[in-house]
Amino acid sequence: MDAAGKRFAIVASRWNEFVVKELVEGALDELKRHGANDIEVIRVPGTWEIPPVVQVLYERPEPSRPHGIIALGCILQGATTHAQLLSADVSDALMRMQIEYKAPIAWGILTPESTEQAIDRAGMKMGNKGREAALAALELANVIDAVKGG
Repeated sequence: MDAAGKRFAIVASRWNEFVVKELVEGALDELKRHGANDIEVIRVPGTWEIPPVVQVLYERPEPSRPHGIIALGCILQGATTHAQLLSADVSDALMRMQIEYKAPIAWGILTPESTEQAIDRAGMKMGNKGREAALAALELANVIDAVKGG
């Protein structure tokens, strides 16, 4: 789990920022603990806006293309199907790009039923899901490098 010499990007929603801020801090801390020193944080209005930014990041030429991206957001469930539709569309777009670009896009997008659940997953009872997403991106970046023979 060595991040030295690797570039990472965090694409984070400003929507529900009181939760997402904690996810970003957890992700940054975890990456730095593992030796990352090239981390770009990009803020977008909401979770819906994460996929196009991820695509642009992975279409960058070397050496500015990241080895891994962490997508962070919080989609609170409501009384309508909006949250389910949003999370399904964003999830599908990120998974397709992860396969297309053969590079990790870690899912750190919370889909809690309540604000309390969101807070619990942003550093309270359930740990920090931003930290977990950063570890997943780091591990997958290393696995992909090893499989490629790099």
